[in-house]
Amino acid sequence: MDRRKSLQTLILGGAAATAGVAFNSCKTETIDEAVVESSEKFFGRTPKELERIEKLNAEQLFNEHEMETIAALSVVILPPKEPNGGPIEAGVPELIEFMGKDVPTMAPTLLGGLMWLDHKSNTEFGTEFKSATLEQKKQICDEICWHDTEKPLDEQPLEIQFFYMMRGLTVTGYYTSKVGIADLGYKGNQPNVWDGVPQDVLDQHGVAYDPEWIAKCIDQSTRGTIATWDDDGNLLT
Repeated sequence: MDRRKSLQTLILGGAAATAGVAFNSCKTETIDEAVVESSEKFFGRTPKELERIEKLNAEQLFNEHEMETIAALSVVILPPKEPNGGPIEAGVPELIEFMGKDVPTMAPTLLGGLMWLDHKSNTEFGTEFKSATLEQKKQICDEICWHDTEKPLDEQPLEIQFFYMMRGLTVTGYYTSKVGIADLGYKGNQPNVWDGVPQDVLDQHGVAYDPEWIAKCIDQSTRGTIATWDDDGNLLT
């Protein structure tokens, strides 16, 4: 599952159920096309997926000011941390724009919310949201960062829906990026070695391994040895 579908499924799935956002990422699909073996940026995509990605990348949803506002809001939601950086370094604003194009039903909420931010900031502080101080931005966000869990999300004010969506996109966008994964310190599956129950524990319980069974197990001292076969497919080492 790629980063785009991870966002749709893991974060926005809940919003879809309450706000009526129609996602198709959870449908079971049979891919008849051969998966693209390699691509400079998009490994494992089908030709149709690559074509759609290219099409969406050529479109523009947000203007420069709106992208700067998204960037400003994203670092309020998730402040940068050393040494890996934050949402800007992770490309979160660009991903949010892509998601808005990939799932068109999200666009009105995103665009409307950005307009609301500027109107609120101009009214309260006489400046656009992106130019407000950090404390002013936090004050605005504090008014829209909570929603009534007893009430369907799509029945709540636009700005509430907007922040809910932006928070999910920002956090998940960051932690599905190379920068965010580095921040988590996640290294993926790592090989390890288990040498069995320690002998003192076996002795304590009066049990022992069956020698015949042990003989069938891999000798961990040879775990660094690369297996080799002869021309007939017989294992040599």
